[in-house]
Amino acid sequence: MTGRWRLVPRMMALLAGVLFLVGGTPPSRADELDADTLARAVVRINVTALPDAQSSRTLGTEREGTGVVIDGGGLILTIGYTILEAYQIQVTTGDGRGYPADLVAYDQASGFGLLRAGLDFSAPAVRLGDSGALTEGDAAVVLSRHGTPSVQPVLVVGKREFAGYWEYLLDEAIFTTPPVRSFNGAALIDRHGHLVGIGSLIVGDALPGHGGLPGNMFVPIAALKPILADLLAYGRRQEPPRPWLGVTLREEQGRLLVERVTPQGPAESVGVRPGDLIVGVGGQRFKNLADFYRKLWGLGPAGVAVPLEVMRGAKLEPVTVPSADRYRTLKLNPSF
Repeated sequence: MTGRWRLVPRMMALLAGVLFLVGGTPPSRADELDADTLARAVVRINVTALPDAQSSRTLGTEREGTGVVIDGGGLILTIGYTILEAYQIQVTTGDGRGYPADLVAYDQASGFGLLRAGLDFSAPAVRLGDSGALTEGDAAVVLSRHGTPSVQPVLVVGKREFAGYWEYLLDEAIFTTPPVRSFNGAALIDRHGHLVGIGSLIVGDALPGHGGLPGNMFVPIAALKPILADLLAYGRRQEPPRPWLGVTLREEQGRLLVERVTPQGPAESVGVRPGDLIVGVGGQRFKNLADFYRKLWGLGPAGVAVPLEVMRGAKLEPVTVPSADRYRTLKLNPSF
């Protein structure tokens, strides 16, 4: 046993430090929440999106996930894709009571979404923690309100850059194991009982280089704190939107394979199609998907013309994509 695997027995032992959340033993500090309070702060989210919404093509119209109450007025944090382009949202508390909710904000860059539960909704709020203080080997628990189990001890096995195929990039995502199946919107709680991440994905390589250890990727709460005021006031962060191409990409031997193009999106409008290989952007080569995004977004705000170099068979072709603001393509306040 070599390298990081020497830490596994010790890391497994650290799980005992968070079992108070499963067993119900309250933390010692007055500002920390006990297990029962934490459980009541987690809600199930059920969403119906419009059939003709852009996201419905890939996510479906009926969605379910978890949300976490983060203030005393029914503000609920979740992962944004669960509630994206929803026209009907309901949240259900642990005692089975359902409440209507409204979309407050969606942040494409981080992936966070915010809801506000209405009527007589009442639930305790979880305190936002310091995700930056998490380190590899820390024990934590994941709380979810859809699927089973609802409480699962996990280990933090990595904090690193994450590039998503849907034009998405986190400078530092949190990776945990073992995998939680009911991950979308799930709450990652540290040993102090504070919220430090929101569940986004299940992954096969939570700890790269060790045979494909499965786990989950969480969006860190550190990504929420600087933009929370903007999200509450305006529904989105107040900075120039990034240029959006409307492509789904996969890394392949130092190049990017276009697997899908968004119908009527910027890339499709100029003939980019599945099977194309992107090898350059803005006259520059790139190292990987993350580097491509940074070079793309460095060209200017949404609307900037994006010069791509595209390989089709043995032929290299220049293609200029008129980028767009993705928010303008989404139905964030849909109605019939």
